[in-house]
Amino acid sequence: MYSSIFGKIFLWLIKPFSFVLTPNGRNRMNRVFPMRNPILWLVLVTSLLLTGCVKYDVGLNFDNSNSGELVQHIKLGERLTSFSGDSVYEWLNSIERRARQLEGKTQRVSQEEIIVTIPFSSGRELQEKFNEFFNSRANQASKSVGSQSDSELPKIESNVLLEQNNFLLLVRNRLIYDLDLRSLSLIASKGNVLANAGSILDLEFSLKTPWGAKNIQLTETAIEPQKNGNRLVWKLQPGELNHIEAVFWLPSPLGIGGLLIIMFVWGGLYLRYNFMPDPRIQFPPKVAVNRG
Repeated sequence: MYSSIFGKIFLWLIKPFSFVLTPNGRNRMNRVFPMRNPILWLVLVTSLLLTGCVKYDVGLNFDNSNSGELVQHIKLGERLTSFSGDSVYEWLNSIERRARQLEGKTQRVSQEEIIVTIPFSSGRELQEKFNEFFNSRANQASKSVGSQSDSELPKIESNVLLEQNNFLLLVRNRLIYDLDLRSLSLIASKGNVLANAGSILDLEFSLKTPWGAKNIQLTETAIEPQKNGNRLVWKLQPGELNHIEAVFWLPSPLGIGGLLIIMFVWGGLYLRYNFMPDPRIQFPPKVAVNRG
């Protein structure tokens, strides 16, 4: 199981209110506001103060079958940064470090907002970089917030798969993305979810291609994307298993380049034998002269 960066977000969201879950915290809360289940206070306070705290957009932009980029836009709300302090900024710094390790670049719009761009040149490279970034084992070994260990982080699995079939000039692509966010419904009592993580996390996944893409909806409950030109945007659901499939076509630079070379050679031969004189006639062979 991997510890995703989304798990770290959720841990930092609830860390400022962890005092409610400690024995001393319970005693203090019960003396001031008697309540049988102190987790309810955690839910109420979190819902009131942390609504819409994290906006995380992940996008795949394709130019052709051999060129594209993974783009992430992260924006933290002022309420979150006020409560979580330096730990949130350290998390953004860790994202910058991991992006550089994958030959990416970052743009720090502000202290709370960052844009990460990671290029890829093939479907295999996209899979490797995407899954390494979101499921990096380095995340598990990195320093956790406060005295919390990685074992306390919600376990989230993220995996992207790109199947490609080459048809000479075009490449058919089938994108499959699975993101298990069920562990983000951790604020619960006796198995009943009490807090709506969707009010805290605003997560989106988008796909942009030159000619657009077709969403494959396998079930009635599957996420229906919004279409904006050549871009499809899926609203990810915290606390649920998100499954996305899409099919799209891309131009093949190798196939198009090979076709252009063939056409160039054929055009040269055509001109040579139809519009140019035969070199054997234009330049007859020289006859040796015998001067006896």
